[in-house]
Amino acid sequence: MEFTNLQHDSYMRAAALCSRSERSSASIYQKLKDWGLNEDEAIPVAERLIREKFINDERFSRSYVRDKFRFNKWGKIKIAYCLRMEKIQPPVIESALEEIDGPDYRETLSALLKEKNKSIKSSDPYERKAKLFRFAQGRGFETELIHTVLNDLKLDV
Repeated sequence: MEFTNLQHDSYMRAAALCSRSERSSASIYQKLKDWGLNEDEAIPVAERLIREKFINDERFSRSYVRDKFRFNKWGKIKIAYCLRMEKIQPPVIESALEEIDGPDYRETLSALLKEKNKSIKSSDPYERKAKLFRFAQGRGFETELIHTVLNDLKLDV
């Protein structure tokens, strides 16, 4: 299929954008529409980008999981939520989350809670534990894991 000038220009812009950093197919599709393509024009451009491996949702998901866990110290719940917002399919999300190492995941939560514990002013041990729990939940860690780590740490509670 031959592209129109607008489709060709949009394809080149999207390819350059995808070459710089990983993007989800949904975000690129939205960019194509923002650049003035209608749905019938955007679909072939997006399909060509996928076919030529500029866009790959699995690769994007793995990269996203690694970055958000390593640099932002997010838990699996928050990462999965953000990937769902990017319209990534649940099986792809599950396989990407498997890349997070179990012991490293637990150690990251433990280190976050130890550091946060230093900044909490409350002297009431139950209030301190509740604040730590809410902090960890806000970061997207699982309830059972938070309870386990808090009990293991014995943070003056």
